[in-house]
Amino acid sequence: MQETKDRKIDSTVTTLDEVRQRFAHDRFATVNGAVIEAVDEGYARCSMQLNDTHRNALGAVMGGAIFTLADFAFAVASNWNKEARVSLSASISFLGRAKGETLIAEAVKVREGRKTCYYEISVSDELGSQVAHMTSNGFSVEA
Repeated sequence: MQETKDRKIDSTVTTLDEVRQRFAHDRFATVNGAVIEAVDEGYARCSMQLNDTHRNALGAVMGGAIFTLADFAFAVASNWNKEARVSLSASISFLGRAKGETLIAEAVKVREGRKTCYYEISVSDELGSQVAHMTSNGFSVEA
């Protein structure tokens, strides 16, 4: 990730296309197929179309792909209209196998203070299968 001062949020960002353009710099997530579907105050929904590169030797979706999408949803929800935040900690529980072809992560703000925030992120597939649940703490960094 680039230095925070290069990533300062522009408070004039208002459209989904502008948010997508801002997070195009999040190369690991976007190169692996993460797409921003929706944003709102303290909320983001992101998706990832699955392909063979997301699968492990058993044919299941790799945990790292699931975590990447969940972490990206947290990053978008906590940063798209605020000063830069970084993750302090994240904990993920894998709940079941993805049965569909698309993962969907929804990040929802639980609490936000002056310097810290706490989000819950649920990951499912387009068929409604629960795949994972993640919690993440964030910290505001000054530009």
